Order: sequence, then structure tokens, then C-alpha cells
Amino acid sequence: MNALSLYSKISNDDILIYREQVEKIHHTLLKHQATGWIGFPFQNQENLINSINYVASEIKACADVLVVIGVGGSFLGARAIQEALAPYFGLPKGGIEIVYAGLNMSGAYIKELLAYLDGKQVYVNVISKSGGTMEPALAFRVLRLYMEGRYGDKAVERIIVTTDEKKGILKEIADKTGYRQFVIPDDVGGRYSVLTAVGLLPVAIAGIDIQELMDGARHAATELAEKDLAFNDAYKYAVMRHMLYEQGYTNELLASFEPGLSKFHEWWKQLFGESEGKDHKGLYPSTVTFSTDLHAIGQYIQDGRRILFETLLHFHEIEGDMEVPYDVRDEDGLNYLANRTFNEINAISKQGTALAHAEGDVPVIQIELPKLDAYHLGYLIYFFMKACAMSAYLLEVNPFNQPGVEAYKRKMLELLQEEKAVTE
Repeated sequence: MNALSLYSKISNDDILIYREQVEKIHHTLLKHQATGWIGFPFQNQENLINSINYVASEIKACADVLVVIGVGGSFLGARAIQEALAPYFGLPKGGIEIVYAGLNMSGAYIKELLAYLDGKQVYVNVISKSGGTMEPALAFRVLRLYMEGRYGDKAVERIIVTTDEKKGILKEIADKTGYRQFVIPDDVGGRYSVLTAVGLLPVAIAGIDIQELMDGARHAATELAEKDLAFNDAYKYAVMRHMLYEQGYTNELLASFEPGLSKFHEWWKQLFGESEGKDHKGLYPSTVTFSTDLHAIGQYIQDGRRILFETLLHFHEIEGDMEVPYDVRDEDGLNYLANRTFNEINAISKQGTALAHAEGDVPVIQIELPKLDAYHLGYLIYFFMKACAMSAYLLEVNPFNQPGVEAYKRKMLELLQEEKAVTE
């Protein structure tokens, strides 16, 4: 479905040199124990989608706000989809407001959140595989007490848990208390979990059609099941970025021209950064939102160190547009643009930016999709997950672990335990 193009010195023949290596990795990928997400869109998800839509309908009828508690892959995907498809101003059509907790340990943030919730009807969805990650665990402790203080025994009906099916602190709490539960599959890691209940429940509550999202992902899963590099654009993208990395382009910029995609950028950044950044290897993933960032970091991209390449997202159709009005005064000299739309001008800006950067020795990979909607976003999510796994294996690192994240957690706990010992 997607049109994939590259403005650089890499030819298609260069890419196909990796054909045999990619096919071997393809078979390795299918055997990995953490790749349940690969076949997830093919499975019959009717019961899951019906259950999610049932709970979502209840929450939308009974609440003004849903608080999603999670960090990393437990919230980035849902927030990315929500903000990409929600209106820029006001509440989403057919949904309610979604706010987030557990993504930081700021005392000011959690205090202001509690104050903001007062006077509103609230549900909570806490998402964690184990329940032991510090940021969401602390937020859940606070919000659990808050909900019990406001709703008493009825609080149990307003807290939804998304966690492991069999084990973990959060699973034990949910079983003991009687919270309703959705399952994070054992063979799906956090940053690959957006198309499971982890992402689907908050997205449904935001008023987004999760069946359309999954249909788009299924389309991608079908197209991208091809082992032959020549016919798999996700694998081509992985090879392109690997070849550029080998040429000294060590930083990748995900760029788009629609501000609603800024949280999608953050999801992509975690997906690739946490999957590839190991053994002192990996592209550094960064993001820019144009045209805003052309007036901030654009100078560096055009004329700075030649370590950057861009992956440029473009959707041909964006819901909502406006024509440039005609003004008889024409004091700004812009009447030549009258009757053209903002989205048309934005698309021309995208084209000019890609050409300027490519001419300035910034390779540009373009990924183009027909429309920014749930269907095509589902397609793009699966596309990036499949490409990311292939890209990490090309680097000879495991796409599915995160030892560096575990290192920071250990050090933080050591310091907290030391302080505990001093105070006792």
C-alpha cells in the first residue's frame, strides 16, 4: 500500500544485495518467542474487540475522563493514535477525554492531575505487564487511594487493569480486589503491544474505530509477510536505514508535516531506540515536526554535520482543510495563493523540503499513505514494527529486550534502598 522512495545514492540493486541475509533473518524472526505481535492481526479478535467496545461504551456513558496509567510501550502507542486522529481543539467525537499518569515521577504533575479530576467523573486504566515498574506503580498507588476515597466500594468498578494473564504484582492486586482485567499476551513485548488491549482499550474510549485500526494492521501483516526483500517495503526500509548507518549517517530523523503526529513520533522513537540501541550500536532516533521545526532545527539539518538522514511521513489526505482567503488589500502579497488550501501548500512545502535536504546530502526516505485515518495508521504501526525487528537483526542485536532500561531501574532501587536503610 505505502509508496516507499529514497532520495539518496543507494540504488535498488544496492538494496537487493541484502536479499539472502534478509530471508534468513525473516525465518529467525518468525521463530522468536517474543513475536506474537506478528500474527496477532491474523487471529480472530472478535471477542477481544467486542469486550473492549462493551467496556468502552460503559466508560463513555459514565465518565468525563479516563486516566491511563502507564509508561513506555504501555501508553505511547495509545496516545500516538489518539492524538493523531483526535481534533486539535475540544473533545473527540464519540469519545471522552484521556489523560495520562505514570509516565513520570513529577510531584507537581500528579498533584495537579488530582486537582483537575475533582468535579469530573473518572475511570482508571492501569497498564503494566508486571506492576513493578516504579513510575506507573507510584501513580497507581496514588490514584487507587483517590478513587477509593471518592467512590468507596464502587471504585472497583471504575478501575480497569491491563496486565499479564498469570503473574505479577498487578495481576495479584487485580485478582484480590476484583478489578476487571484485559490481558497483555506473553509473547508480545511492551513496545510491540499497541495493537493488543494495551492500546485498543484507551483508543476505543477516545472514540476511535478499533476495528478499522486492526483491519489496516491486518492488511499490512498480509503484505509484509513476504520473505523476499524485493517485494517487502518494511524490509526495504530496514535495509535502507542500515546501509545509511554503515555509510556514517548515524542519526535518523522521523519527520512529518502534521502536528497531530508528534506523539506518533514519540512511539516510533521508543520502538527503534529501545530495540536497536545495544552493544554500542544503533541509529540514534530523533524526530521533527515540520514546518515548525524548519524554523528551529532546519538550519542544522540543511548545513550541519552530515550524520543525519530523514524518514519523511506523508499522508495524501488529511481530514479537515481550509482555503487561503482572497483579500482585496493584498498587503501581505499572498493573493496568488488564494483558493489554494493549507494542506496543498503544506504538501508543496514537504516536497521542497525533501528536495532541499537531499541536495544538501541529507538522504530522505519517503513513506506515503493515502489518508490519515485509523485504517492507514494501523497499517503504518505494523509496518514500523516489522521494519524495526528486521533492522535490529541486521545490526545483530536482539530487538525484544532492553538491558539498558533495566540498568537504570537497578541503580534507582539501590539508591532508594540505601536511603531507606539510613532512615531506619
